[in-house]
Amino acid sequence: MKICWQRDSMLSMAGLMVAAALFLPQPWQTGGRGRSESRPPQLIVLLVFAKEDSQSNGFCWACEKANFRCSMARTPESALECFLEKHHDLIIIDHRHSRHFDAEALCRSIRVVSSSENTVIVAVVKRYVQFADPPLPLCPFLRYVENANMMACYNELLQLEHGEVRSQFKLRAGNAIFTAMEQSQEAIEITSEDQVIQYVNPAYESITGYQQGELIGKEIIEVPKSEKNKPDLLETINSCIRKGKEWQGIYYAKKKNGDSIQQNVKITPVIGQGGKYKDRRKGSLDVRSTTSRGSDGSSQRRHSSMARIHSMTIEAPITKVINIINAAQESSPMPVAEALDRVLEILRTTELYSPQLGTKDEDPHTNDLVGGLMTDGLRRLSGNEYIFSTKQPHHIPGQLTTPLSLNDIPPRIAQTMENEDSWDFDIFNLEAATMKQPLTYLGLKIFSRFGVCEFLNCPEATLRSWLQVIEANYHSSNSYHNSSHAADVLHATAYFLCKERVKQSLDPIDEVAALIAATVHDVDHPGRTNSFLCNAGSELAILYNDTAVLESHHAALAFQITTRDDKCNIFKNIERNEYRTLRQAIIDMVLATEMTKHFEHVNKFVNSINKPLAALEENGESVKSILTSPENRILVKRMLIKCADISNPCRALELCIEWAGRISEEYFAQTDEEKRQGLPVVMPVFDRKTCSIPKSQISFIDYFITDMFDAWDAFADLPNLMQHLDNNFKYWKGLDEKKLHNLRPPPE
Repeated sequence: MKICWQRDSMLSMAGLMVAAALFLPQPWQTGGRGRSESRPPQLIVLLVFAKEDSQSNGFCWACEKANFRCSMARTPESALECFLEKHHDLIIIDHRHSRHFDAEALCRSIRVVSSSENTVIVAVVKRYVQFADPPLPLCPFLRYVENANMMACYNELLQLEHGEVRSQFKLRAGNAIFTAMEQSQEAIEITSEDQVIQYVNPAYESITGYQQGELIGKEIIEVPKSEKNKPDLLETINSCIRKGKEWQGIYYAKKKNGDSIQQNVKITPVIGQGGKYKDRRKGSLDVRSTTSRGSDGSSQRRHSSMARIHSMTIEAPITKVINIINAAQESSPMPVAEALDRVLEILRTTELYSPQLGTKDEDPHTNDLVGGLMTDGLRRLSGNEYIFSTKQPHHIPGQLTTPLSLNDIPPRIAQTMENEDSWDFDIFNLEAATMKQPLTYLGLKIFSRFGVCEFLNCPEATLRSWLQVIEANYHSSNSYHNSSHAADVLHATAYFLCKERVKQSLDPIDEVAALIAATVHDVDHPGRTNSFLCNAGSELAILYNDTAVLESHHAALAFQITTRDDKCNIFKNIERNEYRTLRQAIIDMVLATEMTKHFEHVNKFVNSINKPLAALEENGESVKSILTSPENRILVKRMLIKCADISNPCRALELCIEWAGRISEEYFAQTDEEKRQGLPVVMPVFDRKTCSIPKSQISFIDYFITDMFDAWDAFADLPNLMQHLDNNFKYWKGLDEKKLHNLRPPPE
């Protein structure tokens, strides 16, 4: 009998031949630790493109350069016929033009063939196009965003070879190994790290008399042992295994009927990925092969989110570099792999994540959204600049009918806040009940729930005064950027802070900072974009050098308002160093809501948190070091407030529609004013006479929302938000397909 144990799983077997089949890697699998590395068997690639173009030529060239065998098919019928003949390892299907053929139907046809089980299928999709639904179970596309650059195609093939394709080779080998174990005449037993039995083969059942159902899930120590073994035998074995050494000797097993049988046993530690040397590869796991361990049925959804994260439409060059380094690590000697780990650490903590945005001329709505939200305006050279003055007095609340404390809230208002901890909480009901003062009331309840006054050593009356003066400095005349939006973002922030993964990441001071940042993040917003202020030559734009103008103003004004009067200074009783830490966190979160760095923040979160987390979870390692590092806590807080700030498309449909109408009206008003003042029109599609609101929402979801919330969902587990997002996208898509421009279809 041969027993092989490792830290993460243990394999016990009888028979040296089966053991050799199980633990001797294929020639192309060896590598690292000084061994020679050869490539997998020559890959066979099938390209399915209806017409020859630069993209198909790019992949043809890449296949030739990579020394892959390549076939080309022009129709689904010829593609299926070719696959049945050659059983390709990789299929790349053109999914950009549905008029030529149905790529998903072709994928399903291929998946019906049993030999396609280990075939990797990639769809070439249009730039800026996202799938509204997760990939179908029978149609698991990986996505390649069209890029005809030959080196881009070559790099993609290399990543696929070292990622998905190699994984499929290993799975294929694993299936063969499992068959060998099932057919083996020797007893085989597999246990987990803590010696819980996970598998026994038929020979084990025959020899010992036990059935699988009697053993699986039990610890080895629960199975009766023969008294003929020496008392300290198991400790001797465990001590040897912990040192990574083999042990060989006589072991007496006990059959179910009580008889003892003598076995000649060799015990070998199993090492490799997931075993003793796994730390060297901790950053190299391909996220596309990772699944969640959720017990609530969300595994497939979260797998889809992680897959989409890996193939994000907006991808920075640095992300490609990281993926290539990860792939290279798999076949590198130990010193090189360790050096590459250090390279990855440097890349993940520097400002290298801004994406290269391609041309968006084919979609004016997306073009205008990106131009309006992610640039600092077009400066006019005439000198005839519109001055947007900010010298309005900042309001101090007078006789506001707000409560002295949480206990004084009128019952009708308290009733509207009963479900404020639910994602489907209706902020507009509270807006109406409080006569447009929802921030003060909701703030009192949420801050009380999180113990903010206790943390700040601040009386509730001071908190109430602070909430009043902050709310008074929001412009109720704005259709969107008013205190109702601030209250909505505060609600979303509180909801996210209650998610288990977020709670594991953040300290109490982070939670307090997040709640305060959400409250003040748009204070004194003028209802105009940064681009407008820069084009208008406003005093704010001049003050902040056309850089993050509004966000800088919100953060600065919030602290000015707070600290100038002791009656509303919620920070006056905390220690100086704690105040500085809190202040820095609040400023950082408010500045993170600026959209010019949207993709930088999302890419950093994915590459520094999501992908390493997935790798650790796959290997069963502790994720605490990833979650609690100072750098990653900052990334979590930025992502949290960003998602809270633009979560409207993830709200229930009626709330989503209301917010869409409000933001559209604010953009319409800006366009009207730009035309009146002779300023550059930042977002021409937001002309109230011609704008299609459904198209604008579709573009916003496609370009900004989908990838970000896929990443946030993979981290925080938010199935209800993702379902709302899916429903809302379909709603806007349905209106657009009917060529409707308004928020709702006409009444029947």
